[in-house]
Amino acid sequence: MPFLLLIEDDDAIRTGLELALTRQGHRVAAASSGEDGLKLFKEQRPDLIVLDVMLPGIDGFEVCRRIRRTDQLPIILLTARSDDIDVVVGLESGADDYVVKPVQPRVLDARIRAVLRRGERESSDSSTYGSLVIDRSAMTVTKDGLDLQLTPTELRLLLELSRRPGQALSRQQLLRLVWEHDYLGDSRLVDACVQRLRAKVEEVPSAPTLIRTVRGVGYRLDPPA
Repeated sequence: MPFLLLIEDDDAIRTGLELALTRQGHRVAAASSGEDGLKLFKEQRPDLIVLDVMLPGIDGFEVCRRIRRTDQLPIILLTARSDDIDVVVGLESGADDYVVKPVQPRVLDARIRAVLRRGERESSDSSTYGSLVIDRSAMTVTKDGLDLQLTPTELRLLLELSRRPGQALSRQQLLRLVWEHDYLGDSRLVDACVQRLRAKVEEVPSAPTLIRTVRGVGYRLDPPA
């Protein structure tokens, strides 16, 4: 039974989502502020966090940043607006996905289960790209012999690209493979995750040699020359 931490300041929304997610088979702890949410996170270590963007005191963006300093567990944002500002800032803060309010519990449940599936182990296999080693059976990535701390979404994105070295994958293909939905307006999910992944795997993230942008298409993973 997945253990979720729901951080939402609106009493009605928080209670409704808590009941709905519990009925759908999740165990839920809830907090009404960023401060309380961070305290519960440290005390109980959930499997996934559902995090409202607009919170009193510490907002959702800052909560996400603070969690990402020490932990790579999945985070799904709840945002009242679907415009680029909220979404992009949230994704750059380290979120894995987002759901626009008013939240449909079935949609949120599907996104939660999709994110949790990204951490499932695969058949034994490994790939090496210079100093980068991807171990599928252990679900680990090392660089220069040191473990990289990747979120489940970053790991799944790297795995999908590494299955097809040298092949360009469109943003829509990557949305289907990694996020399990392919609404083209969500291509910013892909771009933000690639940006975070490059910061961890590339020698010079601003001049990537491993995860290449294919103009007008998407991205590909190039083996070192």
